[in-house]
Amino acid sequence: MSQNRKAKRFGWRGQRVAALCAVFFLCLSVFSVPAHADVKIDITRGVVQPIPVAIPSFFGASPTEQQYGQDIAQVITDDLVHSGLFSAVDPRSFVQDANSLLVQPHFADWRVLNAQALVVGKVEAQPDGRLKVEFRLWDVFSQQQMAGFAYFTVPSNWRRVAHIVADAIYKRITGEDGYFDTRIVYIAETGPATHRIKRLAIMDQDGANNRILSDGRALVLTPRFSPTMQMITYMAYYHDKPRVYLFNIDTGAQTVLGDFDHMTFAPRFSPDGQHVIFSLSNGGGSNIFVMDLRTHRITQLTNGSSISDAPCYSPDGQYITFESDRGGSQQIYVMNADGSNPHRISFGEGTYGTPVWSPRGDLIAFTKLHGGEFYIGVMHPDGSGERQLVESWHAEGPTWAPNGRVLMYFKESPSSTGSHPHLYSIDLTGMNEREIPTPTDASDPAWSPLLP
Repeated sequence: MSQNRKAKRFGWRGQRVAALCAVFFLCLSVFSVPAHADVKIDITRGVVQPIPVAIPSFFGASPTEQQYGQDIAQVITDDLVHSGLFSAVDPRSFVQDANSLLVQPHFADWRVLNAQALVVGKVEAQPDGRLKVEFRLWDVFSQQQMAGFAYFTVPSNWRRVAHIVADAIYKRITGEDGYFDTRIVYIAETGPATHRIKRLAIMDQDGANNRILSDGRALVLTPRFSPTMQMITYMAYYHDKPRVYLFNIDTGAQTVLGDFDHMTFAPRFSPDGQHVIFSLSNGGGSNIFVMDLRTHRITQLTNGSSISDAPCYSPDGQYITFESDRGGSQQIYVMNADGSNPHRISFGEGTYGTPVWSPRGDLIAFTKLHGGEFYIGVMHPDGSGERQLVESWHAEGPTWAPNGRVLMYFKESPSSTGSHPHLYSIDLTGMNEREIPTPTDASDPAWSPLLP
């Protein structure tokens, strides 16, 4: 890909569901939980030593229950290890079986293995066809129970139960909300470079339960989740006309948000889910507009001949960050939610784009192009503290996990067969990058809130 082509793409201007709908409910706090335990990770530090956790297969009386118990324990292990904050004790060294663990862990044996935390669980089929999944989290050194819950769900939701358990462990040890019971919507890309097909797709945050949501007849771009409901907004070219759509994940219903006379870019929800903000081109420039989803009233927030694009609200809804070349080069700006007081916050070398406000409100993620290389980085909302987390031949499209501790994005390397983007995640230390598996090439990820 030539430098011009890379720069053009950097401008972004040219362009389980069924299983999770099943009835699901959980029963909390069926076990006593002490107020204090010694195992804890301070994830605000720059470098964190992973905590060793032992996660044996959950006990099951029947072969079917045993299989669920193995699968659930494996997903919990993968979630925690992939976070970079935990390491898994080798199961081949376990000295207690799943059944005896339910009675009482032999803590001395687990201390010998250097396990600081121990997860014990059980899977039991219910007469009504549901599964009951129990788990307990133990502090091995203090011999105290840190958490304990029971969940009831249809068998097809076993993987979601595993993610919820992993979230509970993550929160109990780190003090921060987890992000495992979430989904990713992205663009699934197939076909040659001269006839690229881009379809809307969705999956669990770990790449499981992948599903294509659009038929490929329209070119789909920039999907974004609503923060308050299972709804996606995105842009699509239908009969060469750009449209902004709303897609309900639970029902599959798709509606046109609006037909516009000019090119439309980067729609995104407001924090309350009641508005969609986007940009419209006009001649050689573009400006930012917001639509009230209740009245369909449109308000223009910027006005000028420059390019203003990729708007994103702060989590409190009071501010908007966006990219603009009003100062001569593409940079990041922040303005009040009514469009007043726009001011530049990026002052490093190179050009900046795709700013995305952290759910915590403390950082803005961005893409940067400098010296022929792409960077994914973060800075504070006043522009201070800029840090680069990722450097690549081509990387774009950062999106935040709902706890504001992990980013997902897409990147690609030079290839003689054309563009082949893939999804990756990395935490704020910049030390835990990993590829997220997808069945096709993938770009433009967007992270959902925690599932309801």
